[in-house]
Amino acid sequence: LIADGTLVLDTDWRITWHNSAAVRLLGLAGNRDLGQPVTSLLRAPAFEQYMREGDFTRAVEVASPIRLGHLLAVRVVPYGRGQYLLLVRDITRMQRLQNMRRDFVANASHELRSPLTVLGGYLENLADDDSIPEVWAKPLAEMQAQCGRMTSLVNDLLELSRLETDAPGEPDEQPVPVPQMVRRIVGEAEAQSDGTRTIDVEIDENLGLAGIESELYSAFSNLVFNAVGYTESGGRIQVNWYRDADGAARFRVTDDGIGIEARHLPFVTQRFYRVDPSRSRSHGGTGLGLAIVKHVLQRHDGRLTVRSEPGEGSEFCCEFPGQRVRSLRAESARA
Repeated sequence: LIADGTLVLDTDWRITWHNSAAVRLLGLAGNRDLGQPVTSLLRAPAFEQYMREGDFTRAVEVASPIRLGHLLAVRVVPYGRGQYLLLVRDITRMQRLQNMRRDFVANASHELRSPLTVLGGYLENLADDDSIPEVWAKPLAEMQAQCGRMTSLVNDLLELSRLETDAPGEPDEQPVPVPQMVRRIVGEAEAQSDGTRTIDVEIDENLGLAGIESELYSAFSNLVFNAVGYTESGGRIQVNWYRDADGAARFRVTDDGIGIEARHLPFVTQRFYRVDPSRSRSHGGTGLGLAIVKHVLQRHDGRLTVRSEPGEGSEFCCEFPGQRVRSLRAESARA
């Protein structure tokens, strides 16, 4: 027994066969619906666009036509000559579990913010109090560091939760002055490294991007600060913001640091995944930085590529499609 709804479609998207699960999930009228176009039976704008575009490398999520509040994942698989399999799965339970997890993380993180702020304030006052015995200096410094790390973790969890729930940005948003933003990030990275690493920058001063500035800042700064944290003293970091021959905009961060083994590369954008846990914790890393980068890029129609060799360094590159590119010179002239 196949739990997923399965339909066979011809070249005109007409149903030539279906199983009983398809009847249950889509509310089909049995054999009377044979020969009907599937788009006339599953009326959902997202599904109609999915069929019209013809990109069947992914599934599309649509509301159930017969059960209020239920969500279906629909995917088309081409096979044979001009025939297609349409697979339907009820993902309501999975979606509810994901929503519960996301809400729990967001609520728990929000509740932790206030006590951490109080703890941090008291620890700062104690560290500045000259009457505190010297023997307490090291424990207080360690407590401050751990409190700061917890605060960073909470902030990253809240940012990740927001990225997962907010509606994605649209290409017609106000252009972000990326060159100015990148220079600010590099300045902060140089202060973070205390001048012990060389950071070279090449920026297209006319290249802007339609999007949300705070989100792009979060993604770009995570990549640059990671490069600083995983590059030894005396190392070199290269930051580039440019438009390639295909019209895409790219933000690239290259370092000659410790690098990443190939077996880790498929997982580096997973939340809490750490290539080197001890080093990550010693540098105050939360294990969420690259997960935030991935979500920001998804919301801006972008993608992340990673190249790395152990002992040779790493390259992280964010690519954005041409329709999001904005000319800052043109925008300035219009203003």
